[in-house]
Amino acid sequence: MRDLPPTPVPTAPTSLSAPTTLSASGTPDVPGTAGAAGAHDPFVRVRGAREHNLRAVDVDVPRDALTVFTGVSGSGKSSLAFGTIYAEAQRRYFESVAPYARRLIHQVGAPRVGEITGLPPAVSLEQRRSVPNARSSVGTVTTLSNSLRMLFSRAGDYPAGAERLDSDAFSPNTAAGACPSCYGLGRVHETSEELLVPDPELSIRNGAIAAWPGAWQGKNLRDVLDTLGYDVDRPWRELAAEDRTWILFTDEQPVVTVHPVREAGRIQRPYQGTYMSARRYVMHTFSDSKSATLRAKAERFLTSAPCPVCAGSRLRPEAMAVTFAGRTIAGMAALPLNELARVLGTSPGATETARVLTEDLVARIGTITELGLGYLSLDRATPTLSNGELQRLRLATQLRSGLFGVVYVLDEPSAGLHPADTEALLVVLERLRASGNTVFVVEHHLDVVRRADWLVDVGPGAGEHGGRVLHSGPPARLAEVAESATRRYLFDRAPLPERTVREPAGSLGFGPVTRHNLRGLRAAFPLGVLTAVTGVSGSGKSTLVGALTEAAEEHGDIARVVTVDQKPIGRTPRSNLATYTGLFDVVRKLFTATEEARARGYKAGRFSFNVPGGRCETCQGEGFVSVELLFLPSTYAPCPDCHGARYNPETLEVRLRGLTIAEVLDLSVEAAAGFFAETPAAARSLRTLLDVGLGHLRLGQPATELSGGEAQRIKLASELQRPRRAHTLYVLDEPTTGLHPADVEVLMRQLHGLVDAGHTVVVVEHDMDVVAAADRVVDMGPGGGDEGGLIVAEGTPAEVARAAGSRTARFLAARLEG
Repeated sequence: MRDLPPTPVPTAPTSLSAPTTLSASGTPDVPGTAGAAGAHDPFVRVRGAREHNLRAVDVDVPRDALTVFTGVSGSGKSSLAFGTIYAEAQRRYFESVAPYARRLIHQVGAPRVGEITGLPPAVSLEQRRSVPNARSSVGTVTTLSNSLRMLFSRAGDYPAGAERLDSDAFSPNTAAGACPSCYGLGRVHETSEELLVPDPELSIRNGAIAAWPGAWQGKNLRDVLDTLGYDVDRPWRELAAEDRTWILFTDEQPVVTVHPVREAGRIQRPYQGTYMSARRYVMHTFSDSKSATLRAKAERFLTSAPCPVCAGSRLRPEAMAVTFAGRTIAGMAALPLNELARVLGTSPGATETARVLTEDLVARIGTITELGLGYLSLDRATPTLSNGELQRLRLATQLRSGLFGVVYVLDEPSAGLHPADTEALLVVLERLRASGNTVFVVEHHLDVVRRADWLVDVGPGAGEHGGRVLHSGPPARLAEVAESATRRYLFDRAPLPERTVREPAGSLGFGPVTRHNLRGLRAAFPLGVLTAVTGVSGSGKSTLVGALTEAAEEHGDIARVVTVDQKPIGRTPRSNLATYTGLFDVVRKLFTATEEARARGYKAGRFSFNVPGGRCETCQGEGFVSVELLFLPSTYAPCPDCHGARYNPETLEVRLRGLTIAEVLDLSVEAAAGFFAETPAAARSLRTLLDVGLGHLRLGQPATELSGGEAQRIKLASELQRPRRAHTLYVLDEPTTGLHPADVEVLMRQLHGLVDAGHTVVVVEHDMDVVAAADRVVDMGPGGGDEGGLIVAEGTPAEVARAAGSRTARFLAARLEG
């Protein structure tokens, strides 16, 4: 890292749009820093940061500027921006909260850093989402729903003689407003005999009621029915109709004394068993179970339809009788935000109250549409939004808050953005800075990097090969840092080399598709080539690709369909790289085959930290214990018995070529590739992980520490290690999100390798490097939402770059020209 003067003196204020420069003395001239020397420190100064792979990093980052943190995936940039700077700002804030209140708040632990000075309050805008909630929507995230409900409550047109309603009566999430039939969800779930009993030839004892649980609970229900006098051994279709109806749909829950059939060697005593019908069990599991797996299984036995009482509006009739500008509140909430702003702007209402509320709504919607999200509607459920869309909604809300003197820390705000939308994002980020705030952005998009006032480049590599700050200063000075992986892409861009596009081996036609904003669309995708699907946000790309995967499953020339997304490979530290890829099974078998393990009679389960036996029971295989400190954040300390190894001493006495199971899990993929070079089953997995650029990860690295890009490449590696004989369609949803340009090159080599092996690859993508390297491009648009849903151009990259009416064309042409 280039050393900065210990006490830089800020220069006079400069234009916010002017680039940051170095003065003759080497002192940074930072846009927006003002005041006499010593008035306040214009830098956030970090000393001795050691979070994750950071190597005692010292760095000074200017306040009141737009700073971008760059580096290859896993280099440590997020550990610096989020894990250190933001975490310390949050910790300091919580220290100002009353101790009792602190007990009610989930607090992060103190980051591993020596000292941070000059740090203002911070706001984090990450891409992580909370648990999906069907009641959470665009309106609730942005709080626009509150204002719209107030508008209808105070300024709506009521039927003659109707009593004025409180704003809560217009919310489907309150008892006052929710439709009593569907509880404010807008849809009702029901089931049928055909769904609950798919094979009527089976008897109840043999599993005719497929919706019932397995194992003991299912046996219990069958035994209760037997005790109640129903014939559980006759084929289902031979039972009387009234018996079948009662068994499946009754709401009664009789309790009987069950006398289990005796089994040899087991003592089984009578017990009190309670009957639950198949419908009741399915509905209870679907609505109340905390297990996503059980809920998904229950959903297979249900049908979903709009609520017959509220017709999907989610509200009581009293609320639906109130209108504004001739529309109900449900009708308003269903409009795209662009259209909602137009309707409100042309119908301000007759009263001063209506005018104030409509003006506020239109202004707040304007901030959202400025970020390219005008195609969304207020009633759009947040689980259907991409991570990038959700983060931009939060950003729009912050922009309207008018905060001053705050550090905003953003995680790849350009994720999921078309280049045309990125231009609008940059305007918003500069407005945040111009309002007197500091903006820290973890980003790979080169257009965002070029517009930065200050650049912090972390690397040079990933994992143990990274963790150093290579450059902290104006972006132009990065050209002097030979070690930087970012430098080449920022300054040495050249026209793409000429390449011959592949000819398709056939095509897959489908349609007409009418779904979301696609209206009777027909499409044909070429087989045996790499196709990029492009278009602005909300243009219909994901909907089109979803229809493609459905059609591919019925296509005779395609044997398998593989979808690779960026969802986490696990949500707990117990899930890791080795468990997800199946490598852990191979490793445990190798340990089981050692002489020491055979002599002790150890089986493969002995070497799992997820089950009793070989794991340390003090920490139950976690490797650490949580220490509850009431009003302070819970702290995690290495387990006092296993010291973080996760296993008990007896298990750790077994060694494979000198290493314990804990030491093997601590190996990096790179090191493990050498260690297991003579084990084909392990070597194949490790070689594939190396090929997709994940050599820096540890085998036992928890899934919770992986980025979205790393999780997606692990999934891709899991697929690549399979024997690939039959024609497979690989569909990847924005695979470059979270990837540095250097990592994108590694990914593209793998995707081209799949196509060269005779497979078909389709990527939904905004990165013009990826699009330019494709064989075919399908461009959706022309706009988002109702303004999209059409294929505006298709052909080779060069052909689409010349297409009139395509918003992608000029950006693709610019990349092809270098």
